Amino acid sequence: MQETVTLTPEMMVVLGLLGFTIFLFVSEIVRVDVAAVSVMVLLGLLSMVPGLGGVADTHQLFDGFASNAVISIIAVMIIGAGLDKTGVMSRVASFIMRVGGLTERRIIPLISGTVGVISSFMQNVGAAALFLPVVSRISARTGLPMSRLLMPMGFCAILGGTMTMVGSSPLILLNDLLPQGMEHFNLFDVTPIGLALVATGIAYFVLMGRYVLPKTSGDGTMGESAVEYFRRVYGLDYTIREFRVPADHPLSGRTVGELEREHGVVVAGSMLGDDLRVGPWSGYKLDGSAQLALLGRAEQLDAFAENTGIEPKGHLDVFSDVLAHTKSGIGEIVMPPSSGLLGKTVTDLAMRKTYGLSVLAIHRGEETFREGLRDIPLQAGDTLVSHCNWDSLARLEKDRDFVVVTSEYPHEELRPQKVSYALVFFAITLSLILFTDLRLSVALLVGAVGMILTGVLNMDEAYKAVSWKTVFLLASLIPLGMAVEDTGTAAWIAQQTLALLGEVPPWVLQAAIAVLATFFTLVMSNVGATVLLVPLAVNIAIAAQGLGMDADPRIFALTVAIATSNSFLIPTHQVNALIMGPGGYRVKDYMKAGGIMTVLFLIVSLIMLNLIF
Repeated sequence: MQETVTLTPEMMVVLGLLGFTIFLFVSEIVRVDVAAVSVMVLLGLLSMVPGLGGVADTHQLFDGFASNAVISIIAVMIIGAGLDKTGVMSRVASFIMRVGGLTERRIIPLISGTVGVISSFMQNVGAAALFLPVVSRISARTGLPMSRLLMPMGFCAILGGTMTMVGSSPLILLNDLLPQGMEHFNLFDVTPIGLALVATGIAYFVLMGRYVLPKTSGDGTMGESAVEYFRRVYGLDYTIREFRVPADHPLSGRTVGELEREHGVVVAGSMLGDDLRVGPWSGYKLDGSAQLALLGRAEQLDAFAENTGIEPKGHLDVFSDVLAHTKSGIGEIVMPPSSGLLGKTVTDLAMRKTYGLSVLAIHRGEETFREGLRDIPLQAGDTLVSHCNWDSLARLEKDRDFVVVTSEYPHEELRPQKVSYALVFFAITLSLILFTDLRLSVALLVGAVGMILTGVLNMDEAYKAVSWKTVFLLASLIPLGMAVEDTGTAAWIAQQTLALLGEVPPWVLQAAIAVLATFFTLVMSNVGATVLLVPLAVNIAIAAQGLGMDADPRIFALTVAIATSNSFLIPTHQVNALIMGPGGYRVKDYMKAGGIMTVLFLIVSLIMLNLIF
């Protein structure tokens, strides 16, 4: 007969912190990483209250920052960035287009399967971000709309994270959360489960895609030009005309910003004397005889000519070189969930001065904003349709505050000459993980450091490759997970759960844990859900064993780490938020396609877990 666990003051405090943590994550009063750090500090302060000294050991409060899991995640991000810098993703896209043909049923399995495999060795949001330009290129060349390709790609990026123990943060974290003395999972122990889930996702979209994927009002056609694409998708029908403003004209002495506000056009370039600028600053004054390149709809430019009495030139003259399609054009840039620019406006950011972007439209969900763009706060998933020179766009590809979707523009490969180094150290890392007993974090750091030493990445690029938001979130939640376990709170919750469920078979308990993990990952981070639920799952299994049930704590813990990837129903997962804008998806699109995927995930994962283990 297992000893009954009695609720203590320390447990009550930890339960209160758990509820407070979930509230902060769901309400998003503060960022999730700020919430996690705040809870960690609060945990340390509470341990100083008389009678609550057992809540946490302040000497171990920050051990999470040096944990195997955190170091492993940092190294995985650096390795993924190294593979990206060498152009490996571009070669993958070329291969897909060579063998994929032009049909949706062939393209979807190739894209989704490739992303699934790649995300098994790097963070799934990183794999999805890398493949956004790949999907854009394939869509432009095949005529298949982005909305039919991005959701299968995104879902399989999430599913692919279950194929190895380094494919997602929960699985990287799992071994560190297992009780001392319990056998750890090896790199490919979960591969059969992940393969079955990825295969299920691909089969689902191939067989059911026509019914569950959103259909755009006007699908692309083969050979569609960039101008036609932007006209169809965003309703943008822009052209560039060149004007010469005489020195005695009323516009002389006015600023570029005033001209744009009054006439509704965008100044793509200006020349005063020998000073030629592309994308000039709003405060730039048109003193003397000025040459202007104006960007806008044909009717706007006609109205400008009529209202000012300035006739446009018949063709681009002064700006023919700098505004040629080989030097500049319209691009799509997505704001990722991790961007530090969210909540700010185009004006706040001085977008043209700082980043070289003249924003023409902001696409959000089903809406495309074309007016008042300067004052719209940016949100995760927003697509900025902007005119820029290609050098500026290439620089933005290195900026983690943006994800550049446009890929069909002239820009140089980053470091293709380093691809052999990247692949060699990637292979060395895999070999160390597979064939040695070296700790995972050390094995992964061998690959990361090797790429830095051989020049695949420089140290600054390695720092930028790391999502420090994820690092602080994970490291700050580890002490709370330890408190849940050490104070006996997990054992008490397990006891209450068993009492509530009554006499049920072990698979019902396992299914209940999987459903609970699925719910938690929809309303909070999968890392947070894993840290909170693994100790609970282990204790439920131990308690079930005390009642004579055949429940394996190790498999119950793995059930949590797998089920926290079941995040398809609403766009709260970073991957879903990332693709929402470029795909033009709405919440109901996720509920329609993701609802069925959620159920399939639960069924397939539970069946495979019991078959394999």
